[in-house]
Amino acid sequence: MFERFRAFLEGLTGSAARIEKGDPRVAVIGLCFQVMEADGKIRASERRKMRALIKDYYKLDDAALKALVAAGETAESEAIDFYHFTAEIKRHLSEGQRVELVGMLWDIVYADGDRSEMEDHVIWRIADLLGVSGRDRVLKRQEAAAKIETKEDKEVQQEN
Repeated sequence: MFERFRAFLEGLTGSAARIEKGDPRVAVIGLCFQVMEADGKIRASERRKMRALIKDYYKLDDAALKALVAAGETAESEAIDFYHFTAEIKRHLSEGQRVELVGMLWDIVYADGDRSEMEDHVIWRIADLLGVSGRDRVLKRQEAAAKIETKEDKEVQQEN
C-alpha cells in the first residue's frame, strides 16, 4: 500500500525534484512543521525523523529533499491555519492515504520520545480536517508509540 501511495503522489506531481504550486508534498511538509512546532520547539530529532520519512516516502535525493523541505517550511510560515494544507491534501489523497499521513505525523511527534497535549490537539485538528476518524487517529498514535517502546526495549537488551 505504501508503494502505491508513493506512486500515486509521484504521478500527481511528476518528477520528485520538481516543485510546483499546489504540490501536495509541500502541504504534507507544511503540516509536519505545524506538528513539530505545536509544543513550542522544533527538536533536531523531530526534524531528522521528518526528513527521513519524507526522503524515503517520496524516494528523493538530498537536493530534492532540501528543496521540498524548504518549500514546505516557507509554506508553513505563510499559513494562517491548517485548512490550507488539509484542503490541498484532501483533493489529492484517498482516505487510506490520509490515515497513513496521520500515522507519519505521530511518528514525528514521538521522534523526541515525548508527546505533549499541544501535539495531541494539533493532530486531532489535522485528522478531523482530513476526514480521518478518531478511531484511526488513536490507532495510528498507538502504533507510533509502540515503535518507540520496541526500539527502547531493543536498546536495553543490547546494553545487557
